[in-house]
Amino acid sequence: MHPGKTLICSLLAALALSGPGIAAAEAYPDRPLTMVVPYTPGGSTDATGRLVAQYLSEELGQQVVVENRAGAAGNIGAAYAARAQADGYTMLLAPSGLVANVSLYKSLPYDLVKDFDPVARVALIPNALVVRPGSKADTLAQFMEQVRKANPPMTYGSAGNGTGQHLAGALFANRLGAEMTHIPYKGGAPAVTDLMGGRLDAVFAPLSEVISFIQAGKLKALAVTTRERSFALPDAPAVGEMLPGFEITLWNGILVPHGTPPDRIARLSQAMQKVLARPEVRRGMQQQGANPATDNPEQLRQLLADEVKKWAEIVKISGAEQQ
Repeated sequence: MHPGKTLICSLLAALALSGPGIAAAEAYPDRPLTMVVPYTPGGSTDATGRLVAQYLSEELGQQVVVENRAGAAGNIGAAYAARAQADGYTMLLAPSGLVANVSLYKSLPYDLVKDFDPVARVALIPNALVVRPGSKADTLAQFMEQVRKANPPMTYGSAGNGTGQHLAGALFANRLGAEMTHIPYKGGAPAVTDLMGGRLDAVFAPLSEVISFIQAGKLKALAVTTRERSFALPDAPAVGEMLPGFEITLWNGILVPHGTPPDRIARLSQAMQKVLARPEVRRGMQQQGANPATDNPEQLRQLLADEVKKWAEIVKISGAEQQ
């Protein structure tokens, strides 16, 4: 056979052998995917998950099904996702509360850092310091002065021990050098209800859960807990403007079971970036008082490492502990 023909035949044979592998890689995903949301339907995390899942389905060409696995402050859903097959078909919509759980719980059925691989951060959510309209405090400075002078201490409610609302309040009192009494509830909604009913002095609530009450004049926003002011409350200062170093930023991110093939993680990450760039997704998040995030897998990996240390310190300050 002519040498040139031999070379061509060899190349064709090599392509034939590699073809199925290439096709398999390009075919992912070829069936529906699951996004585990570790909270009940109807909450802010669930709303974010369903918004993202809708448009991620379009980007991937396969349906992304939201599966709620609630309980134990998100730990049940996280443990379920950690045990899933590492094939790129199961994702966890991880709230930042899972980072606090690392220090809050004496033992967990999963390791947040070792059992998952990061894909992308999805949303940034501030807590808002809210009081009822009848409160004598109209500004953050006035509220801080009231807290310093109050005897007995002023109260703040939360969705439960160790939640972001509890830890935000504990850090606020610590940085202020004053005492506040924490009143835990079984969820954020009853705390907000009692605040509006005059049975609490304040709540450090996720903005997505109280923005409609603020807009309706049923609650008064004095500040936000993020490093910078929120686009949704431009007149409300960041707490850190008056208490340097104070920052509590809630977030949601996408994680997959450890060992998921890197090419599939890259595919999910790229698709997620496209989803977060869509105007309708940005509008949907902003209606919830959230901002889209743009962290890639490596940035999210570093964030997780940093946040575990940060939240460990805040949990210690709060004195919160779960079994």
